[in-house]
Amino acid sequence: MSSPVILITGATRGIGFAAAAQLAARGAQVILSSRDGARAEAAARKIGQGATALELDVTDAASVSAAVACLQGRHPQLDAMVNNGAVLLDHYQSLTELDPALLTETLLTNVVGPLRLTQALVPLLRKAPAPRIINVSSGAGQLDGEPQAWAPAYCISKTALNMLTQQFTAALPGMMVNSMCPGWCRTEMGGAGAPRSPEEGADTLTWLALDAPHSLRGQFIKDRQVIPW
Repeated sequence: MSSPVILITGATRGIGFAAAAQLAARGAQVILSSRDGARAEAAARKIGQGATALELDVTDAASVSAAVACLQGRHPQLDAMVNNGAVLLDHYQSLTELDPALLTETLLTNVVGPLRLTQALVPLLRKAPAPRIINVSSGAGQLDGEPQAWAPAYCISKTALNMLTQQFTAALPGMMVNSMCPGWCRTEMGGAGAPRSPEEGADTLTWLALDAPHSLRGQFIKDRQVIPW
């Protein structure tokens, strides 16, 4: 069998980079994308065999179109795509003081970007025998549990991303679409005090991309287990 082709957005550091390294080690052809093409190239070189780079800004329709055309020229199909790229622009800001423009900017990257890119890649995904779409979400987006006041724009965006997962699950019945929570990891976003390494956070992502059973489609997954939305 040919190696699966897997695209990861925001893959130059943190969980995205860790997942790319894990997938390449498993024999996948991993495409590391970033809005900074030079950083993507450097990250791909660091991984080595099985890794290539792609300049891609999910907030820019022209960039998405150019990236998709590039992918179509390189690969006959896309076996999996990972919407990992995201921004965290607020932290302990109160919702009552949240600038709507900051929420709009957050949603543009964390929700509209994955929507735009997934829509554009559906034709290439449909050429794969068992395509998979993985949205990297967060426990911060769960509605099940105690209300929290941390990072309202980010939390709202991850809740919306989970709904995007459910919507794509309904719209693409032949594809395995999931949200996953990596947990709190020691990344640029998570900070040095987080309990998990990027590699631990990436484990479920790698599993969903290569090994998880199709029966789990449309679920929210953490540590290879279904969790509440």
